Amino acid sequence: MKAMIFAAGLGTRLRPLTDTMPKALVKVCGKTLLEYSIEKLKAAGFTQIVINVHHFADMIREYVREKGSFGIEISFSDESDLLRETGGGIRHAAALLNDGEPFLVHNVDILSNLDIPAMVGGYNAASASSAENGESHLATLLVSERVTERYLLFDNEARLVAWMNVRTGEVRSPFEELKRNPVADGETFDCEAYTGEYGLKKYAFDGVHIISPEIFKLMVDKPEKFSIIGFYLSYCDKWPITAHIQPGLRVVDVGKVNSIQKAEELVADVHL
Repeated sequence: MKAMIFAAGLGTRLRPLTDTMPKALVKVCGKTLLEYSIEKLKAAGFTQIVINVHHFADMIREYVREKGSFGIEISFSDESDLLRETGGGIRHAAALLNDGEPFLVHNVDILSNLDIPAMVGGYNAASASSAENGESHLATLLVSERVTERYLLFDNEARLVAWMNVRTGEVRSPFEELKRNPVADGETFDCEAYTGEYGLKKYAFDGVHIISPEIFKLMVDKPEKFSIIGFYLSYCDKWPITAHIQPGLRVVDVGKVNSIQKAEELVADVHL
C-alpha cells in the first residue's frame, strides 16, 4: 500500500513561522512535522510515499534529499502552479498513487498515537463487508470525539451520511431529509436533538484516510480544485465511506502556533 502526505498547504494559521518555511518543516520537539509523518508511515511498513508540494516546494525537496529520502522511496506531486485543495491534490497525484491498490493519505500537520496497521485492518474488514453486500467500499476515515465546530455524521453502521456545522446549524448531505440550512441570526441549533432524531453519531475528522483506487474513476470530471470532504459527501449515498475510531486516540492538529505546545506534550507523553 502506498501513502500520500499532504504538505502543499500555505500554513497561514501558523504565521509568522510559515512566512519563511513550509508548514511541513515546522518543528515540534526538534523534529519537523514531515519527519514525524514519514517515520510513522515507515514504522507501519510503508516504503513508497508521495508528498504533494506547493508552498516553499524546493525547501521540502531539499530537506528530503538531505535526509536520504529516509531510506524509502519518496516522490513528489508538484502543485507549484496551483494549490489544488485536498481532492484535487489526490487526483493530481494519480499517476504516482494509482497502482490498483488502496492507498493512505495523511495530513502533515497531524500528530497522533494512531495505530496505522489497525486502521488498515479496519479498512480491509469494511471492504470485505461491503463486498458481501454487493457494494464497493470507497474510503475509511479516521475520526474521534474531539471537540470542534464541524463534524462528520455517521449512521448506526458507521457509514458517512452528512457534514454538520454546530455553530451555524448547516447540515450538508446527499440525503434530502438530513439537509439543514444555516439558522437565522439570533437563532440556535440543537445539534444533539438533531443527531438524536436521526440516530446519528458526530465525529471530528482527524486528517487520515484510506482510499480505494476506484476513487480516481469518480474524479475524472471534477474541477482542478476541490475538497475531498465535499467529494465524499457527494458520493456517500452511493459508495460506503466508513469511520475508523481508535479507543484512546490522542491527536493534535498543528494548525496554529498555539497548538505547538499541545503537540510537544503529546510527543512527550506517547514518545512519538
